[in-house]
Amino acid sequence: MFHVEHERNMFPEYDIIVVGAGHAGCEAAAAAANLGSKVLLVTMNMQTIAQMSCNPAMGGVAKGQIVREIDAMGGYSGIVSDKTTIQFRMLNQSKGPAMWSPRSQNDRYKFHEEWRNMLEQTPNIDFFQDMVSSLLVKGNTVYGVKTSLGLEIKSKAVVLTNGTFLNGTIHIGEKRFGGGRMGEKGATGLTEHLVELGLESGRMKTGTPPRIDGRSINYSVMEEQQGEENAGRFSYLDFPLPTEKRSCYITYTSPEVHDILKEGFDRSPMFTGRIKGLGPRYCPSIEDKINRFAERDRHQLFVEPEGWNTVEVYVNGFSTSLPEDVQYKALTKVPGFENAKFFRPGYAIEYDFFPPTQLHTTLETKKISNLFFAGQINGTTGYEEAAAQGFLAGINAHQKINDKHEVILKRSEAYIGVLIDDLVTKGTEEPYRMFTSRAEHRLLLRQDNADIRLTKLSHDIGLASPERLEKVNEKISKSDEIVKFMKSKSVEPGEINAFLQEKGTSTIPQNTKLFNLLSRPQIDLVDLVEAYQPLKEFINGNKKEIIEQAEIKVKYETYFEKELEMVSKLHKMEDQGINPEFNYDTLVSLSKESREKLKKVKPRTLGQASRISGVSPADISVLMIHLSK
Repeated sequence: MFHVEHERNMFPEYDIIVVGAGHAGCEAAAAAANLGSKVLLVTMNMQTIAQMSCNPAMGGVAKGQIVREIDAMGGYSGIVSDKTTIQFRMLNQSKGPAMWSPRSQNDRYKFHEEWRNMLEQTPNIDFFQDMVSSLLVKGNTVYGVKTSLGLEIKSKAVVLTNGTFLNGTIHIGEKRFGGGRMGEKGATGLTEHLVELGLESGRMKTGTPPRIDGRSINYSVMEEQQGEENAGRFSYLDFPLPTEKRSCYITYTSPEVHDILKEGFDRSPMFTGRIKGLGPRYCPSIEDKINRFAERDRHQLFVEPEGWNTVEVYVNGFSTSLPEDVQYKALTKVPGFENAKFFRPGYAIEYDFFPPTQLHTTLETKKISNLFFAGQINGTTGYEEAAAQGFLAGINAHQKINDKHEVILKRSEAYIGVLIDDLVTKGTEEPYRMFTSRAEHRLLLRQDNADIRLTKLSHDIGLASPERLEKVNEKISKSDEIVKFMKSKSVEPGEINAFLQEKGTSTIPQNTKLFNLLSRPQIDLVDLVEAYQPLKEFINGNKKEIIEQAEIKVKYETYFEKELEMVSKLHKMEDQGINPEFNYDTLVSLSKESREKLKKVKPRTLGQASRISGVSPADISVLMIHLSK
């Protein structure tokens, strides 16, 4: 009897239990706790919180925008990334600002340490190391979890962020063994339990390249890739950045390397059918690349350091599950790797996921109330996509148990909105990765204005700090002042024509507004400031991001107006609500396929219904007419 009482009192009843401490779990726990929920973060290994299981980097095309959005709303990913950055670059600067994407190379070990430190300093978060094997469910509502130790821990909501651990299987050539990550066991029992509860599961695959001893690499024959001298940052907050930087390097495979890799195809789990799950289309293994793109005689490899105080190196672009002897033989034929020493070979991992069409837009499951899914369990790939889902799942779990309004980001508001809408509406049959091309309003969803788009929304629910909101308001007001000045101030030909000739753009015959001059593609605000003293005096003392914001507003004002007009029109359809329990069988004019898809997805709005694969415009018209009545 004493044992039972002791066990019962070991844990209080929590508001929210977060299962898994990867990028999704960490953001979920932090968001819910900072909103005021009492959170328990359960992980199988406290030493791998926020582990960078694959490449030691954050951000990139579209992914960098997501990190900035998380930060703008008060999440931790941007702060942790900035504090552990060993190299920072803004990608696509030769293109328009909608394509600019921040990316950092990070110290893998400090990244984990910083995340754990921030979580431990966050009030309302408790930790427990164990494996969750099943849920506590009554009726169709979750009320806690059961662990492998047999402990029952109660809560009002549960967020599952299991990553690649659900029945994880690691493949290296013909070798196969259980694991959620190399050296760590997989999670068993939970998939089967969820299936018993009525949820549908599937199987996916991802992979990772070999890790190399940097002391054995000849960097002199590689192309050095340095970070930016005046490094940027993800977070909109001001704090000191690391001053020490590390270079990355670029090298290439060759036909000889490809021929060696092909020798192992008959022992590859990919080509022999041992791997059933679909892998990421846009981050394929090296064997997949040389098989799919046979016409290419070389592929680029990025040689990335794993941290300041380690010699371990990540070979980005050489993800593989081929036998280790084939991996070694092929890699030593790549320039710079002739004497390479392996720390560990590359491998593929198969794991269970749950098709995300089984979720509401809040990321709560439709079958089980107060149960939320986030990250790779939903079929996504990437730290950033996982973190974004965890962040919103943590917010919505808190909102749900406190009878507060749900937080759903529109496709026109955030890349996070695009990500979640794509998942719950369209689903995914392969690991989902975010791209700028997935966002129809990407001109509005830039990395520079994530704070303007999202900080007030987050502050209103009690998450983003007053400090963040104050900074955003200052950015908006001061950038608007600069734009207003440029619209009001004219410049005479004699004051500016020499500068215009120097820039290769036509001179002006009469007084012209500064706004019109800056609208020209050849003119940058920084140069114009130096050429025209009154403008320099006006904006002197403003922060870099304020000046940048003003320039973007001027150069793209016409495009923004057109885009906002389009968004306004689309919102009329997007905002037309549909009762989740609507009986589509009553609409005999709907096609059979549309009726089945609508009944399965249960869209919340007409706009969401229009994006479901298999639902035709004619069916949307039928639905629209019915709703208007």
